[in-house]
Amino acid sequence: MNEVLNSGALSFASLAVSVVVLVVGLVLWFFINRASSRTNEQIELLEALLDQQKRQNALLRRLCEANEPEKAEEPAAVQTQDEDDDIIRLVAER
Repeated sequence: MNEVLNSGALSFASLAVSVVVLVVGLVLWFFINRASSRTNEQIELLEALLDQQKRQNALLRRLCEANEPEKAEEPAAVQTQDEDDDIIRLVAER
């Protein structure tokens, strides 16, 4: 056992384990960093999409308000015709 300790095999094994841990750590860091950057890109795209949807909604509301028929004038015209009909009915026939 003393020969193994003195020969440096233990220090080589320790060095190998350290290198493996370092490589695994770098691989994990790469994938986590990649996922994080993709997530940030998706968030930016979603924010841009939200901004476009807000602008489209505002434009659609303006278009709807511009094309909306005026309902207040139509009933007034109908009421005027009804009043004219009532006046004609009240006039006695000769």
